[in-house]
Amino acid sequence: MKRTMAAFCFAAFLAAIAVAQDASQPPAPGPEQKRLQYFVGTWTSEYNLKPGPMGPGGKMINTDRSQLMPGGFFVITHTDGKGAMGELTELAVMGYDAKTRTYTYDAYNNFGEAAHFAGTVQGDTWTWMSESKVGGKPTKMRFTVKEVSPTMYTIKFEMSSDGSWTTVMEGKATKNEGSFSSLHVERVNEECE
Repeated sequence: MKRTMAAFCFAAFLAAIAVAQDASQPPAPGPEQKRLQYFVGTWTSEYNLKPGPMGPGGKMINTDRSQLMPGGFFVITHTDGKGAMGELTELAVMGYDAKTRTYTYDAYNNFGEAAHFAGTVQGDTWTWMSESKVGGKPTKMRFTVKEVSPTMYTIKFEMSSDGSWTTVMEGKATKNEGSFSSLHVERVNEECE
């Protein structure tokens, strides 16, 4: 009887694994991941940095090349830019964490900085939050993106170490029409349906 029960439990365990790992049904991106496709394409971003703890301030112009990672779950962005703080090279990955029901943004740049934000989207406005130490003080950071159109969004980056928010950077991004990444989204959308 014990052997029969053990064999039954083992068979049930194997069946559960087989259902969970059904290779004929690979996971498909949900509406949250598809929402990230707004950012896919090649964008030109222009920012005005305010003088402060992040540096001397000034204008910055970036080119962001964003594409879907195979599978359609993540957007990968390669950024090259130049401005008052010098040349910028950055790699960023956006995704969606179903457990916490938040969007994720992780970025790494040539200044040795790593940024990790959690975000939400309400209508046409994305709000990304993070905490770090700036000048030795715990500081909250808020990055807001407002979709103005399918080919333009505005950007605002704010910081707070005492409960009041200070704008550190503002700008806009414009999508370059006909970029390869836009065509890639259409192809991935067809594959996901």
